Amino acid sequence: MSTSLILACIWAITANVLAMTPSKDNHWRRAYVLIGLGIPLLGYVTYENGPWIGLVVLLAGMSVLRWPVIYLTRWTRAKVTGNKPK
Repeated sequence: MSTSLILACIWAITANVLAMTPSKDNHWRRAYVLIGLGIPLLGYVTYENGPWIGLVVLLAGMSVLRWPVIYLTRWTRAKVTGNKPK
């Protein structure tokens, strides 16, 4: 297993442990940190293992951080259509 995949697994385990602990801000600060660490890690995984493995890791990260992805999708849709986000 390559170094980048080991780091991605550590990121996923850390994300799951952080999701299980209580939070006053609904985990948003933790999500920002995970996104900030995950984007360069995703680039490293894609560089080392190719685009298909990078896509798998991207989908895994999106499943862990689903609420930021949902809000981003709503915001983008609202910007494109000119409506207010729900």
